[in-house]
Amino acid sequence: MAILMMTEQTAFRVMRLLFILVFAIGFSGFNPAQAERIKDLASIEGVRANQLVGYGLVVGLPGTGDQTTQTQFTVQSLKTTLAQLGVVVPEDVNPQLKNVAAVLVHAELPPFAKAGQTIDVTVSSVGNANSLRGGSLLMTPLKGADGAVYALAQGNLVVGGFGVEGADGSSVTVNIPSSGRIPNGAIVEREVTSPFATGGDSLVLNLNQTDFTTAQNLVKTVNDFFGADTARALDGSSVRVRGPVDASAKVAFVSVLENLEIETGSASAKVIINSRTGTVVIGSEVRVAEAAVAHGSLIVTIDEDAFVSQPGAFSGGQTQVVENSSVYIEEEDNRMFLFSPGVTLDDLVRAVNQVGASPSDLVAILEALQQVGALKAQLVVI
Repeated sequence: MAILMMTEQTAFRVMRLLFILVFAIGFSGFNPAQAERIKDLASIEGVRANQLVGYGLVVGLPGTGDQTTQTQFTVQSLKTTLAQLGVVVPEDVNPQLKNVAAVLVHAELPPFAKAGQTIDVTVSSVGNANSLRGGSLLMTPLKGADGAVYALAQGNLVVGGFGVEGADGSSVTVNIPSSGRIPNGAIVEREVTSPFATGGDSLVLNLNQTDFTTAQNLVKTVNDFFGADTARALDGSSVRVRGPVDASAKVAFVSVLENLEIETGSASAKVIINSRTGTVVIGSEVRVAEAAVAHGSLIVTIDEDAFVSQPGAFSGGQTQVVENSSVYIEEEDNRMFLFSPGVTLDDLVRAVNQVGASPSDLVAILEALQQVGALKAQLVVI
């Protein structure tokens, strides 16, 4: 009787959650336009992918494999593989092959992957093979961080790059021919235990970006929808949500939860500068206090002219080539512009564009504004 009662209660919870789901889908059209779904802002703790890696051999290459005189580990791996198949190669024999390449294989094991499912793998050469095009990967165990085998990879490679070489040593390479992929090239052999089904009646939502305002808004939205004390903020990036214990009921609960829309907190004021590419990104919350800026630069032009100096007749002199350098200096006439208090991003961009500042000039202006305390933002150089 107790078992029957638990089954009826579980069924009732599932029906109730399905009703909530239908109601939430119909209600979602009334959410504010600026709101975002929880599934786009946060992830569930423990629901994560795992990285796998393995070492193997690619065979059947058209003469573009490893030069075995320089990569002894390729020969050693081939001998070991042949020995496992019953072919014994004498120790003093080193096959000089060009159709075999040693490779590293890596893949990502998605959450809840079950034994028998397939995943994509990426194959990359670790020797001096010129190309993996046309090759086939032999059975390669893929291991996780704990050293256990979670998948087996094997199959024909799909290589997007190629390279050609002429007799004179000239060559042309398009993309990367020493790396390829095998779609659905690995079969999952072992499951990774997820705390989702065994974590009791609670789960933790981790925000993709730490923000106390967003965390608080998430708590309020969940409690308003599911009832008081359903959600509780742990810190600025984590929120604990209390849900059903039964696995099927928990899935229905999360399907409703992740589609709720919340108001996100405004981002902090930042200016990001990429020192390698010169890219400057200014956040919408950036403000500039009252300041006056004058920006100008010098343009220096040097012209080199050469003329022949011819001596007079019977002077005994020699003809000489004389260099004549002309230096011109021009200063750009850029006027000073004034930032009023509380200048927004649009005003800042418009003012900088008026003086024709390049990205490097913009960086100099922003650094100067920060030095005088007029830039109300964090200047980040990456």
